[in-house]
Amino acid sequence: MKIVIAPDKFKNSLTGLEFCNAVEEGIRATMPDTEIIKLPLADGGDGTIEVVNYYLKGEIVHVEANNPFFQPIKASYLYDEASKTAFIEMAEASGVKLLKPEHFDCKNATSLGTGELIIDAINRGALKIILGIGGSATNDCGIGMATALGYQFLDKNNNQVHPVGANLKDIKTIDFLKVHKKIKQVNFSIACDVTNPLYGLNGAAYVYGFQKGATDNDIKILDKGLQSFSKLIEKVFKINPQEVIGAGAAGGIGIASKVFLNGTLESGIQLIKDMSDFDTKIENADWIITGEGKLDEQTSSGKTIQGVLSSAKEKDLKVAVFCGAISLNETTIKNLGINYADTVLNYSDNIDDAMSNSYVYVKEIAKKFTEKNL
Repeated sequence: MKIVIAPDKFKNSLTGLEFCNAVEEGIRATMPDTEIIKLPLADGGDGTIEVVNYYLKGEIVHVEANNPFFQPIKASYLYDEASKTAFIEMAEASGVKLLKPEHFDCKNATSLGTGELIIDAINRGALKIILGIGGSATNDCGIGMATALGYQFLDKNNNQVHPVGANLKDIKTIDFLKVHKKIKQVNFSIACDVTNPLYGLNGAAYVYGFQKGATDNDIKILDKGLQSFSKLIEKVFKINPQEVIGAGAAGGIGIASKVFLNGTLESGIQLIKDMSDFDTKIENADWIITGEGKLDEQTSSGKTIQGVLSSAKEKDLKVAVFCGAISLNETTIKNLGINYADTVLNYSDNIDDAMSNSYVYVKEIAKKFTEKNL
C-alpha cells in the first residue's frame, strides 16, 4: 500500500509538514507497514518558504530591509548555494503580515524591501530566483522593488518619485542608468496564481485594495495611477500590461516582475510540484491525501488541491481531502475528482477548538479514513 501525503498549510493552525506527520501517525496506528511519501505543497503565498526549504534544504539568510512603510526590519529568504537558487517571499518584507490591520494603507506602502532582498540574493551569487508574491500590503506596481534594483522613476521636473502607489500618476520617465548590472544574468520565476489585469474593475486596486486598507477614494486614485503608469510601461517596454495575465497580482508586482526583472509568471503550485518531482513520486500510489484550511469555490483557481487533483487525474489516482472546513456540496466535491472528504469541524467542538487542536483532529480523520478505505 502506497500513500502520498501532499497538503497545503491550514493557515494559522497547521503547517504542511505538521499535516503530513499527523496523517502519517493516524495511518500507522492502524496500518504500520504502509509506504508513506510526504510531499508538502504550497501555491506561492506566504508560508511557501518552509515548503521550499523541505526540498532545497538551503540556508535561511537574514537581511535588514524596509517594511511597507520604509521602516527597517529583519527579513529573510532561502538560499541554496549548490544550485545558486534563492526563494524570496514578497510577504517577508512587503507583506500585510508585518502590519496590524488598523495600519493597512496600500496607497502609501512600498515594495522596496522586496527589491532589497532580491539585490542581496544577487550579490550572494544567485543565478535563479523564485519570487512568491502572495500576501502583499502594496499597490505600487512594483516601483518600490524596482527602485531597490536601481531603476529611477522621475516626475515632470526630473525629480525622483517616492515609490508608493499614490505617486504612480506622477511618473513621466523611467531612468535605467543605475540598474544593477547582474539582473540580466539571473533567471526569475514568479509564483503567481492570480489572473487579474493591472487596472479596471477586475484590476489590482479595485479587487484587492480594500482588504489592504484603501478607501473608495484611495482605490480610484490608485486605479488612475495604474492606468497612467501602464501607458508609460507600454511606451518604454513595448508591452501592453492589460494583455498580460496576472499583471495585477500583488498590487501590480505581476507586470513589474515581467518588465523590470524579465521574469516569467508561473503557477505557484506548479513551481512547487516541479521542485518536489511530484508527478514522478506519485506514480502507482493507492491514494493521495491532500488538504488545506478550507475547500471552497477558490480551490479550482490555482490552489494547491487543484494542482494535486490535476496530477491525480492524469494518472487515474484516488484522492482524499482532509480540510479544516468544506463549503462545497457533495456533487461539486465529486465533480472535482475527490473520492473522499472529511473536515476537522466534524470532530471539534467549535472553530477555536478546531484551530487549536487541528493536529489531533487531522490524526483522527486519518485513522477513520484508514479504517474505511485501506
